[in-house]
Amino acid sequence: MGAIDSSGVAVSMIQSLYFEFGSGVFLPESGMIWQNRGSSFQLSESGWNSLRPGRKPFHTLNPALARFDDGRTMVYGTMGGEGQPQTQAAIFSRYARYGVPLQQAVTAPRWLLGRTWGMESISLKMESSFSPSLVQELRNAGHDIELVAPFSSMMGHAGALVRHGNGLLEGAFDPRSDGCVAAF
Repeated sequence: MGAIDSSGVAVSMIQSLYFEFGSGVFLPESGMIWQNRGSSFQLSESGWNSLRPGRKPFHTLNPALARFDDGRTMVYGTMGGEGQPQTQAAIFSRYARYGVPLQQAVTAPRWLLGRTWGMESISLKMESSFSPSLVQELRNAGHDIELVAPFSSMMGHAGALVRHGNGLLEGAFDPRSDGCVAAF
């Protein structure tokens, strides 16, 4: 979720249960489900992804915010497991580097290299709306390509807001989800 107020204060926020139903433990009094983010870390100093002072272990909590030299502020993000940093990089580079309009940057076809939603597949998953010639070039280069339906929920649910230097607010939501952009 992202928010920008009329004075330009911007927030990028992620709420996560981690697995589809978090830890599977809930508080009967409130119905709140406990998260299980801790399952990604180890306390052993020699363990993979160990949690200790001065260490920044890998995780997918990546609320993103960018400030541009021209006065724009962009908050953006997505859910989607290992695809999360890939989707965020795609949206940011499309918008910031290549000048793609914000909604088009979020809507454009996506890829995911790695696992998602509990699947063990590490293939390069691509929405079938990519050009067939691009898909073939990647196959010819040796990539294990798995085509998925366009606007697949597997690719995450992204959103973005931009506050322009003149105060204009612009928002984009993902057709892969039931999200929205709201202003008042």
